[in-house]
Amino acid sequence: EGLQAKKYIDSGQLVPDNVMVQLILNELQKLKHDSWLLDGFPRTVPQAEALHTKEPADVVINLNVPFEIIMSRLTSRWTHAPSGRIYNTDFNPPKVQGIDDVTGEELIQREDDKPETVKKRLETYQAHTEPVLNYYRNLGILEEFTGKYSNEIWPKVHKFLSTKTEPLQYTVYK
Repeated sequence: EGLQAKKYIDSGQLVPDNVMVQLILNELQKLKHDSWLLDGFPRTVPQAEALHTKEPADVVINLNVPFEIIMSRLTSRWTHAPSGRIYNTDFNPPKVQGIDDVTGEELIQREDDKPETVKKRLETYQAHTEPVLNYYRNLGILEEFTGKYSNEIWPKVHKFLSTKTEPLQYTVYK
């Protein structure tokens, strides 16, 4: 399935639901006796239904962060292209605006971090995600956590997950 998915990706097409689901299910089979966490999948109701039929989730978590916060974070992101170093003008700015701290080279803003692109992506995300959230909400397994910052949301998520499994040690990076 991985090679099949690659063909679609390489040609600029979306990977069909059945291929994505089978790819994920093959990986989950390797974790048969372990807990698992999927991030960003499923993305469509058919994917959610197919996954639930074969490997039903115990819980689905949605982190509800206001779009204006996400917009601000992403549009404040600048990258040193050769190294991949990422800066954020709000909470991790370079020492000199627009310049990489290590090399002194110019930083760029990737196309997918520009405001108009981020806004379109968020609108698309919301349109496609809401039906998936409703699917899990109707199953009674959706837990939603609302906040603006990781250090605000993560303790709530951790407390909830601690009721589902043995707590893990963690560090919240600011």
